[in-house]
Amino acid sequence: MKHILSIALICISLQAFAQRITISGFVKEATSQEQLPGANVYIEGTSFGTATNSYGFYSLTVPLADSAVLVFSCIGYRRHEHKISLRENKQLNVWLIPDNQLDEVVIKTQRDDPVSDVQMSQINVSVQQIKKIPAFFGEKDVLKVLQLMPGVQKGTEGQTGLYVRGGGPDQNLIILDDALVYNANHLFGFFSVFNSDAIKSVELTKGGFPARYGGRLSSVVDMNMKEGSKDRLHGEGGIGLLSSRLTLEGPIRKEKSSFLLSARRTYLDVLAAPIIANAQKGQDERSKPGYYFYDLNAKVNFDISQKDKLYLSSYFGRDKFYMRDKSRFYRSNVNLYWGNATATLRWNHLFTQKLFANSSLIFSNFNFGVVSEFTNLDDKGAEIGFSSSCYQSSIRDVSLKTDFDYYPHPQHSVRFGIQAVFHKSTPSALDITGADINPEVNKPAQNLYSTESGAYLEDTWQLSDAFKLNMGIRLSTFVTQGKTYVRPEPRASAALRLAKNLSMKLSYAMMNQYVHLLSNTGVGLPTDLWVPATKKIVPQHSEQFAGGFAGYLERPALTVTMEGYYKKMDHILSYKEGASFVNIDGEDFNEVSWQDNVTAGRGWSYGAELLVQKKSGKLSGWAGYTLSWTRWNFPQINFGRTFFPRHDRRHDICIVGIYEINKRITLSGTWVYGTGNALTLPVSTYNAVTERFSGASISNDAHLLSTSMTEYSGRGNFRAEPFHRMDLAIQFHKRKKRYDRTWEFAIYNVYSRKNPFFYDIDTDQANHREMKKYSLFPILPSLSYNFKF
Repeated sequence: MKHILSIALICISLQAFAQRITISGFVKEATSQEQLPGANVYIEGTSFGTATNSYGFYSLTVPLADSAVLVFSCIGYRRHEHKISLRENKQLNVWLIPDNQLDEVVIKTQRDDPVSDVQMSQINVSVQQIKKIPAFFGEKDVLKVLQLMPGVQKGTEGQTGLYVRGGGPDQNLIILDDALVYNANHLFGFFSVFNSDAIKSVELTKGGFPARYGGRLSSVVDMNMKEGSKDRLHGEGGIGLLSSRLTLEGPIRKEKSSFLLSARRTYLDVLAAPIIANAQKGQDERSKPGYYFYDLNAKVNFDISQKDKLYLSSYFGRDKFYMRDKSRFYRSNVNLYWGNATATLRWNHLFTQKLFANSSLIFSNFNFGVVSEFTNLDDKGAEIGFSSSCYQSSIRDVSLKTDFDYYPHPQHSVRFGIQAVFHKSTPSALDITGADINPEVNKPAQNLYSTESGAYLEDTWQLSDAFKLNMGIRLSTFVTQGKTYVRPEPRASAALRLAKNLSMKLSYAMMNQYVHLLSNTGVGLPTDLWVPATKKIVPQHSEQFAGGFAGYLERPALTVTMEGYYKKMDHILSYKEGASFVNIDGEDFNEVSWQDNVTAGRGWSYGAELLVQKKSGKLSGWAGYTLSWTRWNFPQINFGRTFFPRHDRRHDICIVGIYEINKRITLSGTWVYGTGNALTLPVSTYNAVTERFSGASISNDAHLLSTSMTEYSGRGNFRAEPFHRMDLAIQFHKRKKRYDRTWEFAIYNVYSRKNPFFYDIDTDQANHREMKKYSLFPILPSLSYNFKF
């Protein structure tokens, strides 16, 4: 009887579990019909809910019911309620209306709830907010907005480099439509390569990394391009002091396929050309310097069927600096260029209402080159000699990946997938020609081939109303010449709801990095080298623990997160003291093996972060504070003593405010403060007397020489002045007959703070030495014109 009762209870339980139906579909924007990632979908009055994935797909399995109200909400869009019968499986696509389309309707934006989400150390940045924040010379920049977040630090004044929780610029996984972008800088780092008009979503992850991400130690910046409007032709663009841009999007076949095309170019070279030519009139020697960058984003997508979608997206950008010199006796031509190219082919397929898949074929390439040509001329202008040199460096990837999203239960979701990346690295190639050049100096390209792969599984489980868990494992491998690395990477995150509006979160992540950036500048210039792990140079490795609290307030509507973290990094790379990848000695130009010039060490970073956000109402924005310590130790640097790297910053504060006075006027402002960078400066300089010998007899051929010597007490021995700056902007919006236009006036560095760019030691005529601070940008006003139709 006991066994019969048990079997009956099991059968009843199975039947109860079977009495469920699944609702699935896509959440899209009403005007453009683009899929909306991160939209909330839930049954009103219950705990059943989910969120759309990166492609706007959702799947929700719920108990049978005669009727229910299905709610769809997303920040920046009108809440949508749909009354539905829960008697059978349904596929339901929903279109949400943007807030700015409703002129006379009061919108109550749904709050962003960080309490129920198990993911921590993650920030979603609204592209609409990016376009309202004051920008350097009016150029709206995704990466510079990320620098305003706690835990993210800038390297140098004006630079776009990201230093996340003590990591370097090469430790950030920056991906655009699944394609990895190796160098994200224009204008030597003062602008990023990402045109905000072409970007749909930006997500920054600083810790608690989901198992689907790998290959970097410090952060993931995941960006998706717009898909293009499927209803009608749209466009937007702008004219600024440094560049102009134009974006067009529209249907190829209405409601079935669409395109996006976005372009941007500077015109510094065009504006400066007549000024330079006028200044050099009448001179025998003339110079023509120039610089420009451009980038192009393109994307097409096709709805093949209800279950299949195809996307093809690409990015291409290039920077070029050139110098043309001409005189009676010579001509010279120097070109410095670098650029990225990416392409992604993606296929979305819906196997069932609970199983979604995305497969991608990805290409990514970064190359850098210097080409110099010199021609000697005689008195009559005829060529009598020619020499040239060409230096190149590049890295190219071809990747294959497939990701699956499986939704077996409202409280249970599974993600798994596999990826393979085929790297081709060319650290350097040197080609010098000329009558007096030794051909042995030339160094042909040495291509390094390697394969990086990873397989992952992650499981998000709502164990109870108060406890949510994400467990994951990633197995990464790297095959290089003569060596294979296999590294497991466990990941875990947990959230415990302490109250209705408060939760506590914990996370752990182990990461490995198999591709390294070698830099002796700390700025992230294109001259830095990307190189793979080898038998001699082992992969970088990190472990990060993080914990904190997340909550929200109803009045005022604020979300608050507070986190602490500890990160340990092993096998991080740096050049040895005084080393570089090229040595220039007199007339000789010799390449040096990069493996012989680097050394591996360890790093530690720990601190606390506070972020307060307000995302709705006339006044929106955020305030963030970071307290952190970063230390490095290299056996062959600083005599083996632990030191503070350049990007160590004790305190970092950012305040961002956006105030909508009315529909026509928007005010915005930012204020940032940061402890000065840790720099290495000499403590003394003196003249040392040395002897130089020529011939065999020391007594007869000895010559006394006086050599200037510089003494240092150690790395990071000087702390620069604190950095702080305020930026303000005002936007004037007006609806014209056929388009919307916006005039924006912005002021960078309102009170003209002379923030340190670098320090130098100068000697005056009385042989007195003093340290001088050099600043880069004073107060800089800018004016830009933007339009949208």
